[in-house]
Amino acid sequence: MEYHSKDAGLGTQADHASQPNDTPGRSVAGQHESEYDSLMPPLRLNRRGFLATSLAAGFAAAAGPVAAQTAIKTDAAGLTAGQVRIPVEGGSIPAYRAMPEGETGAPVVLVIQEIFGVHEYIQDVCRRLAREGYMAIAPEMFVRQGDPARYTEIPRLFSEVVSKVPDEQVMSDLDATVAWAGQNGCNVNRLGITGFCWGGRAVWLYAAHNPRLKAGVAWYGRLAGDTDELRPRQPVDVVKDINAPVLGLYGEQDTGIPLDTVKAMQTALAKGSDAAKASEFVIYPDAPHAFHADYRPSYRADAAQDGWKRTLAWFKQYLS
Repeated sequence: MEYHSKDAGLGTQADHASQPNDTPGRSVAGQHESEYDSLMPPLRLNRRGFLATSLAAGFAAAAGPVAAQTAIKTDAAGLTAGQVRIPVEGGSIPAYRAMPEGETGAPVVLVIQEIFGVHEYIQDVCRRLAREGYMAIAPEMFVRQGDPARYTEIPRLFSEVVSKVPDEQVMSDLDATVAWAGQNGCNVNRLGITGFCWGGRAVWLYAAHNPRLKAGVAWYGRLAGDTDELRPRQPVDVVKDINAPVLGLYGEQDTGIPLDTVKAMQTALAKGSDAAKASEFVIYPDAPHAFHADYRPSYRADAAQDGWKRTLAWFKQYLS
């Protein structure tokens, strides 16, 4: 486990400009299509049980007032960026996709939302990754349970939507997103994943789920806790199955993720798979939960910028 000094050199997050473009990527070569098709769930394309049909505009109301002075805005000039639809079992889900314009064969990074859905912050993270040469895609994971954009209070959002999302559904939707990326001209043999808060936990679980994953970065995702029918295992329970090294970026001042759970995860990783043993933690002493969320008061620029620099280096190491 690494404790990061606030005096260390920091990377910066690019703040670029562009226009959304919904042009789909080109199909992959025919010899690869059957491989990508094998990842797809059986399709029964109807809208039953799907509550949201498009992504939210702007920032989620439940997250509180936007800290405009720190919120990063990355334009999409030179990018193909905008909403796409991912075929999944029972229908389709919206996703935000950003990638270098006109490029085929880009490595893929799944971007997993906070509890607030795929709102402007998550969409901007996709554009930042696209600036680095990735096809970054964020599927809306709560479509069947509810629309996060309709909520103004976190407790209600959590109890009525987030708590009802099964892990099995999350893993299946991510598999479908990977298959869509492969069928639309991107290189899913160079596959990464990153996620924030609720999405950080999903990163660990997906690292144990998909053997094709090459790297993950989990931002302050829960590691241990109670289990139930919808969440039968926590990240600490799946370390023996981890297929790809995960970089964990956590805050020492995070009141929702005790450091003893981080230490328990570190101990478990040391006894896990080779990929588990290659995983690392960075703990930021002055950082609370959601320290990367530049639109919220929890944002800590030093920790966020250093974590972003490490994220890019991690993906460069394992997705090259």
